[in-house]
Amino acid sequence: MPRGILTCCIILLLATLGNAQSTDIVRIEYTTLPDGDGNNRLDRYKVLFNAPINIGPDRYLILGSEYNMIDIQRNADLAFDGSDLNKLHVVDVNVGYIFKINPRWRFIGIVTPRLASNFTNGIEGGDFLLNVTATLWKERKDIEKPFRLVLGLTYNSTTGLPVPLPLINYYKRFHLKWSYVLGIPKSNLRFHLSEKHSFISALFLDGYFVNVQNDILLPDDTIGSSLSLSAVVGALGYQYNISRIISFYGWGGYTLRGSSILRDDKRKKVFIISDNPGLYFKAGFKISIF
Repeated sequence: MPRGILTCCIILLLATLGNAQSTDIVRIEYTTLPDGDGNNRLDRYKVLFNAPINIGPDRYLILGSEYNMIDIQRNADLAFDGSDLNKLHVVDVNVGYIFKINPRWRFIGIVTPRLASNFTNGIEGGDFLLNVTATLWKERKDIEKPFRLVLGLTYNSTTGLPVPLPLINYYKRFHLKWSYVLGIPKSNLRFHLSEKHSFISALFLDGYFVNVQNDILLPDDTIGSSLSLSAVVGALGYQYNISRIISFYGWGGYTLRGSSILRDDKRKKVFIISDNPGLYFKAGFKISIF
């Protein structure tokens, strides 16, 4: 596959939440996060697809989409009616453009419109969010210890910050059987046992931010208008490669820190639904460029 296609697919996933720092063209994935006190359990189902289109020498347009359905089960009553929060949806459309600046550097720009909501009343204006990313990419594969470096800025409307934030990602294969990735939202260390089998230890961020239609009146008369989950996860993983680009994988870990929070229309915290650490499991199938 041409290197330009590989590059843009990587950055597309770097710029989106959940599987950022992935190199996937197709992914089907299941994740579950039961919290530590047993009162809440989250199940997430993900489907992702990215398609490259060659529009000229070393120029590519990437069109892609990702869908997440989040199913939340609660075994304890909340202080309000939380029935509208049981099913959440996140729908992304990725539009990327890449061109070569010189033999070493490439520029990648990505726009990701997003719908994130419980969709109780269909689609409303508050469901729409936008991510924009601009990056420079450098890669050396023809050396003893291959590496790639991504430097850029990303604007994510879910953060509530009105300025672009830095994006840095560094990969290095420092040994025949060892490689690492340093970055946000994911860093990992991988042991390549063979071409078929690899083991990974990782520290990464996971979560979501969705609009809540039909604002929720809380006991203290504040209003919940959106729901967010943020988790810092430490995990161990295993990957089985059917071929160079097709694989199955599984992860098991623990949320070192995590909280599910209702927020008001200014995204300030108004109610903590759960802040108990718990187990984290993930498994899936992917067609990936690395």
